Amino acid sequence: MLSLNNLQNVIYNPAIPYVGTISEQLEPGSLIVIRGHVPGDSDRFQVDLQCGSSVKPRADVAFHFNPRFKRTNCIVCNTLKNEKWGWEEITHDMPFSKEKSFEIVIMVLKDKFQVAVNGKHTLLYNHRISSENIDTLGIYGKVNIHSVGFNFSSDLRSTQVPSLELTEISKENVQKADTSHLTLPFTARLNIPMGPGRTVVIKGEVNTNAKGFHVDLISGKSKDIALHLNPRLNSKAFVRNSFLQESWGEEERNITCFPFSPGMYFEMIIYCDVREFKVAINGVHSLEYKHRFKELSNIDTLEVDGDIHLLEVRSW
Repeated sequence: MLSLNNLQNVIYNPAIPYVGTISEQLEPGSLIVIRGHVPGDSDRFQVDLQCGSSVKPRADVAFHFNPRFKRTNCIVCNTLKNEKWGWEEITHDMPFSKEKSFEIVIMVLKDKFQVAVNGKHTLLYNHRISSENIDTLGIYGKVNIHSVGFNFSSDLRSTQVPSLELTEISKENVQKADTSHLTLPFTARLNIPMGPGRTVVIKGEVNTNAKGFHVDLISGKSKDIALHLNPRLNSKAFVRNSFLQESWGEEERNITCFPFSPGMYFEMIIYCDVREFKVAINGVHSLEYKHRFKELSNIDTLEVDGDIHLLEVRSW
């Protein structure tokens, strides 16, 4: 489970510039969580994932993450290789403000870094240097850091673990042993039906040109859809609804922040409470949905389809 609370090797109030060894290999699924505060006179700061700490010659920087507050507010990302900078990737949607606290979560994925700031997806950066070479974290510039923590539980490698309490209902059962993602549409039976305290977790990656996808919790007997979750990337709407007695109900759409972006990895957690479903994306609570279908124990089927790579589905 993607949790920002069970962090390892936490360093509190490090002096800046900070240069420290990363104690373990950054496998896909590893997190680096940096909490701090931008002083009012800051013009820029940077977080560098480095290959060593050498100053002369300067160590390679696999990922240079550099918020700037001068002239235009932006985040510049780059890679330093053999003491030469590559091309800059600039993000203008700026999540940092002067005199405000922040939480940066850098997730290491197989082929890229994924960064969220204050619980909101901010950017993706493709690896230009293998993440296996990263062993040092550097933080420089005008910034106050309260804590730096790591989560090395490389959850993404556990995609081969058999799903808990879930049986895939395959259409043709042509699942090849070497496919790392599950074929869509994916339908599974919950071996233990829905009820208060039950949890379903869906891990996947949004396609780069995705329009949308859906996750449905269904009563297999009546074919009623108790919970229909439908993120639409083209309109940034996270639609929720139920399909009861052959007809759709009223859509719910209100949301503080649309949590999906093309290309991003996500973990969607659906928690069943007595009165409602609660949904979190990448460890951040997103919405709740009051039960319209009351016979929770009849909800026994999960269906996922749309513009995503489905990596893992679990239930307990």
